[in-house]
Amino acid sequence: EIEAKYNKKMHVLRDELDLRRKTEIHEVEERKNSQISVLMKNHEKAFSDIKNYYNDVTLNNLALINTLKEQMEEMKKKENHLEKEMADMLLQNKQLTERLQRAQEQVSELQKKLTHYEKDKEALRNTKAHLKVSQKELKDLQWEHEVLEQRFGKVQAERDELYQKFTKAINEVQQKTGFKNLLLERKLKGLFSVLEKREVELNEVLSASNLDPSALSLVSHKLEDVLDSKNNTIRDLQFELARTCKAHNDLLQTFEAKLAAFGIPRDSLGFRPLELPLLGQ
Repeated sequence: EIEAKYNKKMHVLRDELDLRRKTEIHEVEERKNSQISVLMKNHEKAFSDIKNYYNDVTLNNLALINTLKEQMEEMKKKENHLEKEMADMLLQNKQLTERLQRAQEQVSELQKKLTHYEKDKEALRNTKAHLKVSQKELKDLQWEHEVLEQRFGKVQAERDELYQKFTKAINEVQQKTGFKNLLLERKLKGLFSVLEKREVELNEVLSASNLDPSALSLVSHKLEDVLDSKNNTIRDLQFELARTCKAHNDLLQTFEAKLAAFGIPRDSLGFRPLELPLLGQ
C-alpha cells in the first residue's frame, strides 16, 4: 500500500514535472522565437543600414571622383593660367627692374633734394603761422563785412528815405523859388516900365512948363531923391533875387554831394534840377 501510494504520488509528481517541463520548454521556445525574430529584425535593419551606408559611400565616392576630376581640370586650367602669368610676371619683372633703376636714380635725386628739406620745412612752418594769422584776419574782416553790410542796409534805408524827402523838398523849393523869382522879375519889369513912363511924363511936364532954373533944380533934386529911393528898392530886390538864386544853387550842390556820398548817379533822378543864374549872368 505504501509502495502503491508512493508510486501514485510519484506518477502524479512526474506528471506535474512533465507538465512544468513542457510549460517551461514552451516558454523557452517562445522566448527563443521572440529573440530570433528580434535578432532577425535587428540583422535586417543592420544589413539595410550597412547597405545604405555603403550605397552612400559609393555615391559619395563617385561624387568625389567627379569633383576631383573637375578639380583636376581646373588645376590644369590654373596651371596653364599660372604659366601665362609666370611669363607675364617675368616680363613685368624685367619692366620693374628697369623701373627700379629709374627709381634708384630718382632716389638719388631726392636725396639731393632732401638736403633742402629742413629749409622747406621751416618755410612751411612760417607759411602755416602766416596762414593762421591770415585766417584770423579773414574772420575779423568777415565779421567787419557783416557789420558793414548791416550798416549798409540801414544806411540804404536812410538814404532812400532821405532821397524821397529831399526830392520832395527840391520840388517844393523849385516851385517856391521859381514862383518867387517870377514875381520878382515881373515886379522889376513893372518898376522899370513905371520909371520909364514917369521919366517920359516928367520930360513932357518940364518941357511943357516954363519953370525957372531954381524951380527946375528943386524939382530935379526931388526927382533924383525919388529915383534914388526907387533905385535902392530895385537894388534890394536884385539882392534878394541873387540871394534866393544862390540859396537854390547851394541847395542843389548839397543835394548832389549827398547823392555822390550815397553812390546815386545824378542821371537816375528822373529829372534835371534847374540851376538859376545869378544876377548879371
